[in-house]
Amino acid sequence: MANRLQTYLQNLPQVVKYLLVLAVVVFISYLFPNNAKFKYNFEKGQTWRYEDLTAPFDFAILKPIGELDSERERIKSEFNPYYEVNLDIDRNTKQRFRDEFNGQLTMAETDGLYNDVRRNAERYLKYGLSFIDRAYQTGFIALDDQHLNEEQGFVINLLRGNTKQQRTLQSFYNIQEFDLQITDSLFNSGLREAEFLIPLLQGKFSHNVFYSSEQSSKFLEDQLQSVSPSYGLVRQDDLIIQKDGIVTDEIYQKLISYRQKYEEEVSSKKSHWGVFIGYFLLTSLIIGVFLLYLQNQAKEVFQSFSRLIFMLMWLVLYSYLVYVVELNSSLSAYIIPFCIVPIVIKTFFNSQLALFTHIVVVLIASFLSSLGYEFTFLQILAGIVAILADFEVRDWTKFFTTMLFIFVAYALGYLGLSLIKEGDIASVDWSVYTWIFLNVFLTLLAYPMIPLLERFFGFTSSITLIELSDMNRPLLKDLSLKAPGTLQHSLQVANLSEAAADKIGANQLLVKVAALYHDIGKTLNPQYFIENLSGGESPHNELSYFDSAKMIISHVTEGEKMAKKAGLPQVLIDFITTHHGNTRVEYFYRKQMQEFPDQEFDETLFRYPGPRPKTKEQTILMMADSIEAACKSLKNPTAQDIDNLVDKIVSGKVASGQFVNSALTFEELGRCVFEFKNMLHSIHHVRIEYPDEK
Repeated sequence: MANRLQTYLQNLPQVVKYLLVLAVVVFISYLFPNNAKFKYNFEKGQTWRYEDLTAPFDFAILKPIGELDSERERIKSEFNPYYEVNLDIDRNTKQRFRDEFNGQLTMAETDGLYNDVRRNAERYLKYGLSFIDRAYQTGFIALDDQHLNEEQGFVINLLRGNTKQQRTLQSFYNIQEFDLQITDSLFNSGLREAEFLIPLLQGKFSHNVFYSSEQSSKFLEDQLQSVSPSYGLVRQDDLIIQKDGIVTDEIYQKLISYRQKYEEEVSSKKSHWGVFIGYFLLTSLIIGVFLLYLQNQAKEVFQSFSRLIFMLMWLVLYSYLVYVVELNSSLSAYIIPFCIVPIVIKTFFNSQLALFTHIVVVLIASFLSSLGYEFTFLQILAGIVAILADFEVRDWTKFFTTMLFIFVAYALGYLGLSLIKEGDIASVDWSVYTWIFLNVFLTLLAYPMIPLLERFFGFTSSITLIELSDMNRPLLKDLSLKAPGTLQHSLQVANLSEAAADKIGANQLLVKVAALYHDIGKTLNPQYFIENLSGGESPHNELSYFDSAKMIISHVTEGEKMAKKAGLPQVLIDFITTHHGNTRVEYFYRKQMQEFPDQEFDETLFRYPGPRPKTKEQTILMMADSIEAACKSLKNPTAQDIDNLVDKIVSGKVASGQFVNSALTFEELGRCVFEFKNMLHSIHHVRIEYPDEK
């Protein structure tokens, strides 16, 4: 009994979370209108026995099932299959080549032969690896049984990682014929003694392109799903059929479509509970998909009770706003500033989450609005523009420019839809532009809402980051007085981090401010850190290597405590704990190993507690911190000295697994390293080395 109670208490937060979601679904479902059954009976070819029927609303004319089936069959017959590149085969082939190459080289040295090969071993090795890369870049395709009889002009979709391209069969290498090309390729390369590589390459290639039934099925299904189920639209007040008219094939399809739309949207007290259940299911589906997205793509939001409330708040708020506006005939739903949602969420999180949330809000609001598909289209379009705009809440110019872009999107979108519907610019309802203008004006409320929501939900905006970057803030001022050397180091790290973040589109302001605070723990014992020593004997001389390592590591743990006590945002505290990951205090570790080689000890005593960096910004800060500190040991460095040091440090971080959890890609890593080198060249005033006079 006690165990059951304990389990219940542990799961209570999850229960409360799902009860909250259920309450939101029920509340929104009660806002929807009721439905009634379709009151007309009809058959194809019969006479219409009722009065003239005009459309009370816009509805799409659904395609007959047979026509949809024909379109799907055509898509299947024209579909190009998907093949996938197996990147492991390339890597394995290169590894075998390295092993055999080194074996041949060792044999040559033992026999005292192939002097030229030994002198140019690295060049031959690079050429061989490059040759393998080029071969597998073109690819060796293994045709699936169902495609063996296809002609050479047969086209496939080739997937390589996240990229896709269309290729014909003849664009791939044939393995049997490729071996004959290896000798010619090597001799044409201009390499002397190229025959040294021939036995290492011939017969070593295998198929690396294979049919993907999973991807083919997925993309085929996507194309089938993209088939439009309708081919026309009946406008409001359009005549569907006259009294005593004949129900032709065309009219029959209109009536079928109208009946489906009518059963979905027309009010009726008789079907109140049935309709409520229907809307409850639809709302549950939309919000369920939204929660699934949060659980998989935004775990930090899903796992935080306050952040989940923040996201659900928008669904409830805008559903109720649309409901109230629809009840008031003197208002239009176009006045509701939907773009506040993507602006606020992008400020606190990211564009992807902002777009997804905006779409969910608009989808639910569209059920409540009587404006039809035009309303949905315009709101989604405006939201996309708001997300793509380069706005910054701390920059009024960019913020007002974003408002202008949103207004233009609304204005042009509505004009285009009106011309499609009316066919004449004179028939456009220009009064709607008043509502659109008020909509954009109300969107300005996003600016004061951001700091308010930030304080209430504990978020961190750029406004707060700017405030925290003030050097008169207590922690930074204390750092400048007690550890001036550390402050200078932090400023340099901030410059390096900001430049690298700019190159890959990361959050420059966040990483810059984090760099200012990442070493605040050193203010407790500044004399134990070399940048604060102004000559004299190091206090580490009086400590054991274990105590010295403990003192160095403490700047992370103590810095975390200081940051929490000062009320710094958690996002900045995470930089303090991750900027060393779980690396070792290498200097004292090696000293211990050298002086006491026979003494066993716990290696974790020399490791930082971690965790390893996860975000791009945290990874950039880790690299910038290590690189800036290491470069101080260089005396009058050349450009090559700096480049070698940067490469060594970054490679060490990669080799020790510090980036395994990082969101930073290798392509972005390369751009960061390139920017670090450029910045350090400027900082150290590296000049061109002139050749000596002969």
